[in-house]
Amino acid sequence: MAITITEKQTSDFRQGIQSGVSIAIGYFPIALTYGLLAKTTGLTMAETVAMSIFVFAGAAQYVSLSLLTSGTGIFEIVLTTFILNIRHFLMSTALNEKSTDDRLWKKAGYAFGVTDETFSVAATKDGTVSAGYMYGVISVSYSSWVVFSGLGYLFGASLPKTLQESMSVALYAMFIGLLVPSMKGSMKVIYLAALAACFNSIFTISGMLKTGWAIVTATLLSAILVELVEYFKKGKEGYGHE
Repeated sequence: MAITITEKQTSDFRQGIQSGVSIAIGYFPIALTYGLLAKTTGLTMAETVAMSIFVFAGAAQYVSLSLLTSGTGIFEIVLTTFILNIRHFLMSTALNEKSTDDRLWKKAGYAFGVTDETFSVAATKDGTVSAGYMYGVISVSYSSWVVFSGLGYLFGASLPKTLQESMSVALYAMFIGLLVPSMKGSMKVIYLAALAACFNSIFTISGMLKTGWAIVTATLLSAILVELVEYFKKGKEGYGHE
């Protein structure tokens, strides 16, 4: 008996849901902590959940909370999170090569839900990925992130203030978790992280720039310097082989 398109899409969606369960479980502590931190930052329940609904980017949301705490302006926050999430362009491009020939509006729909975790699941799947599969993965992970963010805020309201403030260590733990895997596979990333940290420290301690602009400038400056060194290094190697 031939499988109709509707049955195939339903099957892919169910498979996507199964694959997304592990992501939903992994989001639980991070989203819960985000909700707690959002409350200590001064966000309302509606603002906390709205950020998860419309942004859906863990690292970007954590950075935003940190910048809001330091009194950074809106423009610097938007620019910083944009730079932080530039990697999503690369992930989306790679995912597009692996995805089936679906309509553009379907791809645009699930592109919103591309995160480090959903991309990893899709990229490691055997064969191609369909829109149905991606919507299955994202529906579970997205729902998990939004719901647990709200629960984190609610739980935070009943916790002692000292415990709420101590949860801010999760911010740095998440950044380290994002950085370390990349550092293991590339010395370039290590140089980039070290330079960015040095520049940011100089700009902040000296008072040359505000916190938000210090992060943006340090990131851009370190990226440019590392790429220039890489460019000239390759140029010299090419010249030596002639």
